[in-house]
Amino acid sequence: MIRYLLTTLCWLAFSHGSSAQPVAKTPADYGYRHLRVPYGRDTVEVLILSKPGEEQRRKPLLLFVQGSLPVPLIKVHEKGAYPLFPFKGSRLAEAYHLAIISKPGIPLVTPVGALQPNFSYFDPLTKAPPQAYCQRNYLDYYVARNAAVLRYLTRQPWVDAHTVVAAGHSEGSTVVAKMAATDRRLTHVVYLSGNPAGRMATIITQQRGAEGADVAELFHYWQSTLAQPDEVTCTPGDAPKTTYSFSVPPQQYLVRSRVPVLVMYGTRDAAAPFNDAFRLEMMRTGNARLHFRDYPGLEHNFIGFTPDGRLDYDQYRWDDVADDFARWVQTGRLPAAPGPAARP
Repeated sequence: MIRYLLTTLCWLAFSHGSSAQPVAKTPADYGYRHLRVPYGRDTVEVLILSKPGEEQRRKPLLLFVQGSLPVPLIKVHEKGAYPLFPFKGSRLAEAYHLAIISKPGIPLVTPVGALQPNFSYFDPLTKAPPQAYCQRNYLDYYVARNAAVLRYLTRQPWVDAHTVVAAGHSEGSTVVAKMAATDRRLTHVVYLSGNPAGRMATIITQQRGAEGADVAELFHYWQSTLAQPDEVTCTPGDAPKTTYSFSVPPQQYLVRSRVPVLVMYGTRDAAAPFNDAFRLEMMRTGNARLHFRDYPGLEHNFIGFTPDGRLDYDQYRWDDVADDFARWVQTGRLPAAPGPAARP
């Protein structure tokens, strides 16, 4: 129950395909540059997607910060690998070098047959995430690590440091929210499917929406987390330190942002009412750095629904979302608001 909120991007929900074990190759075999960036005692694994032939061409940088769970970046199946980004990376690579950072302690390239059904990587011996992941899976580590990566990348001759964008989805939205308030290298931040009130607010909202819901256990869990907010455990569920760090309301970081922020969310996401309330408050206070775009009828991963309430993957709208935030970065304006999601 405690991990009720933690979802992966919708493209991780598709079938694993055959149970045959494919051979894991290197990131270069799948079209990505692999960089290793020092951060303290750690070596941070970074993948870069560039337009073929333009790897050394000077372009703006887009750092995409993924959601929760210890998921390898490259998940290999019989016919290749799942996409690295939820949107068509090749489309944004026309204008940007795209960067993504591996979860700490998680292999970069892994056959899907070696992963859990939700594509999480668990240590084969302990049946839990690796210790390296558990010890670093909290907000301030990700924010400081990402700052080290941006410091390295913005010094590369192929990066145009005049435009540096951080876009974070789900858990990643909280990471980029705090980066917006602390990292001077950023010029734009895109906050995707986050909850300005924090993780526990979404978990409780989701549980209240379930039939016969009883949230008493969740409030008890939160009370126990507050009693030990720095405790690190290593189980399939989140450690108290993880839960606490991602439940501090990220709206406090967003209102202190040094750069323009675009808040994007589907209206059928559990966090949508919190985004609506935050939007109203920013209008009241006249905060001109925060911009909002809602997508009617779409859920947490920007997917629509069939008339009977099932997810409709024909209404997969991530490419529209990416086009919208890329246009906003370039022009400072958003296109006309979309209408309700409908089957094509």
